[in-house]
Amino acid sequence: MIQRNLSAATKGLNTAIEQMTTGYKLNHAKDNAANYSVMKNMETKLRAWNVASDNISIGHDMLETAESNASLIGNHLSRIRDLCEQAANGTYGESSIKAIKAEITARADEINRIKENAEFNDIKLFGEYDSEGNVIRKNINLQVGIDGSESSRISVDTTIDLKAVSQIEEWDVTDSSCLDRIDDMLNSVSDYQVQIGASQNRLECALEFASINAEHLTSSISTIRDADVAKASSDFIKYQILQQACITLLATANQTPSVALQLL
Repeated sequence: MIQRNLSAATKGLNTAIEQMTTGYKLNHAKDNAANYSVMKNMETKLRAWNVASDNISIGHDMLETAESNASLIGNHLSRIRDLCEQAANGTYGESSIKAIKAEITARADEINRIKENAEFNDIKLFGEYDSEGNVIRKNINLQVGIDGSESSRISVDTTIDLKAVSQIEEWDVTDSSCLDRIDDMLNSVSDYQVQIGASQNRLECALEFASINAEHLTSSISTIRDADVAKASSDFIKYQILQQACITLLATANQTPSVALQLL
């Protein structure tokens, strides 16, 4: 019996030492199989939410890049509109119209350059164009949740139709109808920025949602896993005393036969 109690005390002492050194009360599945399973499941979800937060942040960076480039295009289009309105006034000679058209052409070329080169991690931010200059629409799916459901994704259409920009060089800038064409392109850019802005707002909400879930999971994991240091310390002292007492009793019991022999 003394040996059995000594074994139990030693086991309890080792458990208390392990809990104090690791800070965890669940170090192995054998400590509490049910809670250990629950904890591991929570840890998997916590890692998933952390990855989702990273996804959201990267997606937000991508949309900010797209919105900034769209603003540049909008600025160029606004200047082209000013120049077209200026040229339509009828108070400029041939050389002046030529100078105005040169700036319009230069700005149109810059818009095309931005359109072709604006990308994020090899993703064309304004969509891709076919051989005829028509935009190929393709949504970008941002994974903001931890499963494969539709509610875990935010789909963003980052394409914008700027085909008309390539035709600006052929325009008669003295014709006031050019203003309507420019307005159509400006409206397209404005609609694009509105959509990007709305998607950014959704991502901000998604990031807050992911942070809340990660925070509560972390708290729950801590409740299940973390050791009560005060209790572990108390158990350490208790089992240490029991172990020492058992060792003393066991040593005394082992000496009893020799004492009896001496009496004989």
